[in-house]
Amino acid sequence: MPANFILLLAAAIWGFGFVAQVFGMDHLSPFAFNGVRFLIGALSLLPLVWYFKRKGKLYVSQGRDLLWGSLMVGSLLFAGASLQQVGLLYTTAANAGFITGLYIVLVPVLGLALKHSTGLNTWLGCGIAVLGLFFLSVKDDFSIGYGDLLQLLGACFWAMHILAVDHFAKRVSPVILAQMQFLVCGVLSLLISAGFETTEFGNVTAAWASLAYSGLISVGIGYTLQVMAQKHAHPAHAAIILSLETVFAAIGGILLLDESLSVRELTGCGLMLFGMLVSQVPLRYLVKSQQESLN
Repeated sequence: MPANFILLLAAAIWGFGFVAQVFGMDHLSPFAFNGVRFLIGALSLLPLVWYFKRKGKLYVSQGRDLLWGSLMVGSLLFAGASLQQVGLLYTTAANAGFITGLYIVLVPVLGLALKHSTGLNTWLGCGIAVLGLFFLSVKDDFSIGYGDLLQLLGACFWAMHILAVDHFAKRVSPVILAQMQFLVCGVLSLLISAGFETTEFGNVTAAWASLAYSGLISVGIGYTLQVMAQKHAHPAHAAIILSLETVFAAIGGILLLDESLSVRELTGCGLMLFGMLVSQVPLRYLVKSQQESLN
């Protein structure tokens, strides 16, 4: 289906975005890179805002909802993106992609606090994903790498970010909320960068290619493709396809960054991906599909 293909394209764009983030830090510190790329992302959504406004599809119920929604969602995005970007200094793009992808199984688990229903498939998927995380990140002395730990903490914030978006998107136009969260995240990142990092204009221009991909393509085009496709795709199918972002992150790391994965790490990646997929497919659907194939 065209919608599924568009979602797959979005997943590929986001997966290879990890490679751009690694290249970008050859010239910029983590917070400076995030600050610039998210401001570029906010600007890249202007055409989409104009399009929805022209179609009369922009709505804001209350200015207060927009203010608090932008601050909360933007702050969670800042936390997740910061931990991810700093973590990339200490781990590979492949590891970062797979560990970040754990937000898919963490969302329904954290949703329990909001009284969201959670099926048995979620708990089974979590167990498989955690086993995969052990193979991917835990070393022989049972320690976990610093970069992988930061990615794991970041996955928790990505999960909270998704739940916050789900809450406020019902009250504020989603495209406006997206643009404002990018603005909040970009400003917070630049404020931290100004206090703790040293950045020259030449560093920004040297990282233009990575910033262009991360800001314009990952944020602007990737978000637009997701919005377009999810109008015609089943939510469960969309989540499964978008989880393939982790696979593309690994492919990008191997092809473009000369990263390599051991057999143990590949096993962990495979288990994590399988756990993510299991968490998104109700067990009754799997049983029904199996029975139909036998008949």
